[in-house]
Amino acid sequence: MTEHGVRLGTVQETLLIPLYGRAVENRKKDAALRDARAEEIVASIDYDFSRFDNLPSLIGTVLRTSLFDRWVADFLAEHPDGTVVELGTGLNTRYERVDNGRARWFDLDLPDVIELRRALFTDTPRRTMLAASVTDEAWADAVAARSDRPYFFAAEAVLPFLTAEQVRAVVDLLADRFPGSLLALDTAGPELVATQDQHDALSKVDARMQWSCADPAELTDWRPGARLLASHTLSSLPAAMFDELPAAHQEMLSGLAEQRLPQVEKYRISLVRLP
Repeated sequence: MTEHGVRLGTVQETLLIPLYGRAVENRKKDAALRDARAEEIVASIDYDFSRFDNLPSLIGTVLRTSLFDRWVADFLAEHPDGTVVELGTGLNTRYERVDNGRARWFDLDLPDVIELRRALFTDTPRRTMLAASVTDEAWADAVAARSDRPYFFAAEAVLPFLTAEQVRAVVDLLADRFPGSLLALDTAGPELVATQDQHDALSKVDARMQWSCADPAELTDWRPGARLLASHTLSSLPAAMFDELPAAHQEMLSGLAEQRLPQVEKYRISLVRLP
């Protein structure tokens, strides 16, 4: 197996945490999410993943990804020929998990990440990698020129690392260029951002979150007509999703719900309909 070296920027390095989370989860007998490709990628990368071993937040990254997967699958059930755009795709493998054989996909990330992705993935007529910052309007031009179908934008573990001004610019860009689209995102409350140096995973890397969001509903204040369709903490996942989780995961989440820990309750995963 070819071994790939990792030369990533500070924030980009964080993509390795959810990748490892999915690989670890896939090894379990009872898993919340199956991702054999993640295991293959971890095995092929020259990086000390052991720094993330046994971190409680790994399961959190898996549950977040699983919820994003559900929302994308729901979108494709309604719009089989729709377009999915992964904003800050990292080494995500959502296409491998939920693609329906008809949708158009774009995997967007910074040039160093896309360079690594190109060693592991290949463009196809329906799937295209784009090297650009999420704040760069040029990528929106490229997507709009290649697809005019309904859009779903997945911004997983991306926006909190931008400034508030940058996040607002991204939301404005999406709403202006792709009106009526769906945006899935995660947000960290001020308490979580203030204590991130003690976070079990972030303390292992140099990247730090910049944008704090006490209530995802504030995005609807930015863009009149936007609607918050769903918003969940890891301890308040959709009932249908919770019921399908392995018993060990359900027990853990029930315990978190009782404890009401700030690092859990102040982190939200949301779905927004842009105007």
